[in-house]
Amino acid sequence: MSEQDQIQVALQRIYVKDLSFESPSPVETFGQAWKPQVNVEMQTRNRRIADNVYEVALEMTITSKNNDKPAFVIEVEQAGIFTIKGLEGEALRRLMGTFCLNILFPYLRETVDGLCLKGSFPPLILAPINFDQLYEQSTRQPEGAEASPN
Repeated sequence: MSEQDQIQVALQRIYVKDLSFESPSPVETFGQAWKPQVNVEMQTRNRRIADNVYEVALEMTITSKNNDKPAFVIEVEQAGIFTIKGLEGEALRRLMGTFCLNILFPYLRETVDGLCLKGSFPPLILAPINFDQLYEQSTRQPEGAEASPN
């Protein structure tokens, strides 16, 4: 492999791009036994911002209900700026959809946990995510197609 063919990936910066915490009725929530039902929705985005420089973003919306009443909603978008050289096309998309997200996720996870604690709720530690598996699943299923029921 020549020097020109080498793949280079460098993290330039990690930052919170957007953040929201809402607790619509905390007084009522704190007066009940804590039996949360948590829903997590995730989206990812990436964009080229300069030659070989990309912004990769991981966005999550976490909705928690307690006894079927809203407890809190957290919306967080964790992003990073990466310099990526030596890749293009599918290989570049795969790197941003797996490697870069694996770097961002622990920061997002820590932000969510901290927001819960600052809102006076028990810690919420998000389960690990296998971004490699999710990427593979997204490439196998044609866009717009729905999974068939078993």
